[in-house]
Amino acid sequence: MEWNRQLKLFMASVAAVLLFFAQSVAALASGTIIPMGNSISIQLTLAGVYVTGDLPLSGKGQSLKAGDRITDVNGAPVHSLQMLTEQVSALQDEETVALSVQREGKELAIGTDGLTFKRSLSFLKDTTEGTGTLTYVDLEGKTYGALGHQIIDSSFNSAPDFTSGSIYLSEIEQIKKSSPGHPGYKISSILDQNETLGTIVTNSVVGIFGKWNASYNEVLTKPMEVMQPGELTAGPAEILTTIEGTKVESFAIMITEKSPDSFLFTLTDNRLLEKTGGILQGMSGSPVIQDGKFAGAVTHMFVDQPEKGAGLFLGKMTDQSRK
Repeated sequence: MEWNRQLKLFMASVAAVLLFFAQSVAALASGTIIPMGNSISIQLTLAGVYVTGDLPLSGKGQSLKAGDRITDVNGAPVHSLQMLTEQVSALQDEETVALSVQREGKELAIGTDGLTFKRSLSFLKDTTEGTGTLTYVDLEGKTYGALGHQIIDSSFNSAPDFTSGSIYLSEIEQIKKSSPGHPGYKISSILDQNETLGTIVTNSVVGIFGKWNASYNEVLTKPMEVMQPGELTAGPAEILTTIEGTKVESFAIMITEKSPDSFLFTLTDNRLLEKTGGILQGMSGSPVIQDGKFAGAVTHMFVDQPEKGAGLFLGKMTDQSRK
């Protein structure tokens, strides 16, 4: 009887796994995934107040380092930069200031004076932001995926801890062209600060993911069948991206190589190359389409050959978003 019970439990668990797999495949095959290509601005509220660069402090070689998190000042907890600014404004210039700081998992006590600490405020932050490209919207799950890689905060070269985040539709105002050894970038601004495209729930190595704001469905296009990795072939394809205003356009590329999880490509569209010089910072997440199917997303460029880049198969992103 016990053996039969264990067998039944095993069969039930297999059935559950198969059901989940079938539902995931059905979502991809039923045309609920929409390729996007819109330029987005990304804003994260960090889990505290962080130091953006190494700062020497007064007295006995004390210093703050990039990536330090300030947890309290003179015993008073610090939760936001605004709160910290209010606390610091009440300090006298020569007053002794006791800081509690988290650094690489350790709690440190650091001392300075009021004037020195006031001067350090411009090197502190509790938010981070950037620019990227929206990859897809999943109508069934009411979710989205973007970037195709993790957000790394340039101030301390790591993925930031955050409490909340949002993405916004942005407008491209100017392009700084790429050249060998010098990646170009998009200069953009948020179209409407009061209208979010969605929230940021996950910042993973294959992209950012979150809940889609259904009230913003006017930017959506038609769903597209997802291409399986085995279907991608060397040859012509296209990317969807934004290089002027808010207009999503299609540009020609050539798929050159592939592996189980990713692929390489070369930009071949003369107008895109003339405008951008190659792949730009902010172009990560641009959808890749071949033979009318949604293959994946742009993730990286080759710095010394900016017309060449790498992409990630879409399944790697949709698998992450469903976890």
